[in-house]
Amino acid sequence: MSMDLRRLRYFIAVAEEKHITRAAERLDMQQPPLSRQISLMEREMNVQLFRRSSRGVELTIAGEALLREAKAVLVQFDRAIEATRRAARGEQGTLCIGIAPTAPFNPLVPDAIRTFRERFPMVSLVLHEGLSNEIVAQFNNDQMDVAFVRAPEVHANGVVVTLLQEEPLIAALPSHHPLARTRSKTVSLKGLASDQFIMIGPAGTGLHDETMAACRAAGFAPRLGQPAPRITSTLGLVAAGLGIALVPSTMQSARIKGVTYRRLADASPKAFLGLAWRRDDPSPVLKKFLSLVRVMAKKKPS
Repeated sequence: MSMDLRRLRYFIAVAEEKHITRAAERLDMQQPPLSRQISLMEREMNVQLFRRSSRGVELTIAGEALLREAKAVLVQFDRAIEATRRAARGEQGTLCIGIAPTAPFNPLVPDAIRTFRERFPMVSLVLHEGLSNEIVAQFNNDQMDVAFVRAPEVHANGVVVTLLQEEPLIAALPSHHPLARTRSKTVSLKGLASDQFIMIGPAGTGLHDETMAACRAAGFAPRLGQPAPRITSTLGLVAAGLGIALVPSTMQSARIKGVTYRRLADASPKAFLGLAWRRDDPSPVLKKFLSLVRVMAKKKPS
């Protein structure tokens, strides 16, 4: 038995109009072909769907049962078509977003994610926090679509990184540190050469490498203290007096008791904030996200 959606639409029109001629007008077709299609349905199903009279047609019990199911089928089919179109437009699907630990403190990152969610509520966003090496692993395992990163390079196959913003690095000092207790709001990086530096993540991660480069540019190799896997633990170690850290200027919004922030008087080193994704990823959802973030990055001051 062959039963296509076109026939179901014919059947529903006749059932709702209760008249073959009116249903044919509604469907913009001639009455005889419509009558033949309804009769063919009845023969193939071996049931009577309509009772005919001079006034029109009425559904039989079998016809009423088919009407309920036919409407449900067409509603589901129309939903499937619309979902397919939304997916093709990048308005439905899933997007896995990686986020470097300090990235959310830059307003661009939470604002972009919130705006995208508001504009495309049918897209499911899956967020993963991770250091650069963790993000690389997720890209290589096809578990990541796009990532906000602190390193200008992500060493994963086919992944490209574009600069979004650069923000100044500042010093996070224990509040009892001598330079934190002065009136000056700036410190010389070279004046911190005797302090221990708490590094966020291992070598090869964005802020670790930027801190090392800034210290070398100031003429010294930093004394490495207790390493920290995340920015929150970094600031906790600073508050405990176990060392100092260089952090992006947007980190000042993290009010941690026992931590004082100071701008650097030296030629200001910068913290990189970029967006990483696979160059050959065809996802329409990804393209929508990239476009939105780029536009927002141009509007927000560094």
